[in-house]
Amino acid sequence: MGSVVKDLPQSWVREVVVVDNNSRDATRRSAEEAGATVLDESRQGYGYACLKGIEYIKAKPTPPDIIVFIDADYSDYPEELPQLVTHLTEHNLDLVIGSRALGKREAGSMTPQQVFGNWLATTLIRRLYGVHYTDLGPFRAVRFQKLLDMDMQDTTYGWTVEMQLKAAKMGFRTGEVPVTYRRRIGHSKISGTFKGTLLAGYKILSWIFKYR
Repeated sequence: MGSVVKDLPQSWVREVVVVDNNSRDATRRSAEEAGATVLDESRQGYGYACLKGIEYIKAKPTPPDIIVFIDADYSDYPEELPQLVTHLTEHNLDLVIGSRALGKREAGSMTPQQVFGNWLATTLIRRLYGVHYTDLGPFRAVRFQKLLDMDMQDTTYGWTVEMQLKAAKMGFRTGEVPVTYRRRIGHSKISGTFKGTLLAGYKILSWIFKYR
């Protein structure tokens, strides 16, 4: 976690918020030592962690115009953050996805089921919603007010696809930029297990057909 915080370009970031979602390692200490604000979320789930961060930011006297989501496993390159933000601002967009499909991936950084799942989900979204995405990647920049307008609900595996579907349904201006992707640090509870992969696939497909 500390490596992610340290590699973020500080001139582009007002505050780094890390949500500790029942971690059993040194997440809190390394994040705090790197200068991040650390929040605790006892309820397990990716969506719960994101919602906790949103709640904290929403309560600030002057919330930011743009926030960026990035995973803590160091699989994305934090130094590429300006590419997402610049694309969003220069093209007057509401949401920008960092696309691993368009970028360069290290061998083994995504499992075969991740690659197939992304292809299936983005194909269904294109055919059912008429919006072209190439990835459901977690590295993304979004205008904070638009994020609040989406009224995000998912608490586990479906967070990223919920955001992209709601952006499509609400007519938001979206875009993608290629990002570099490497093998993560540690073991994924989602793509690293059969159960996690199955549940994530079910949740993603449920969101796609629910909003259709």
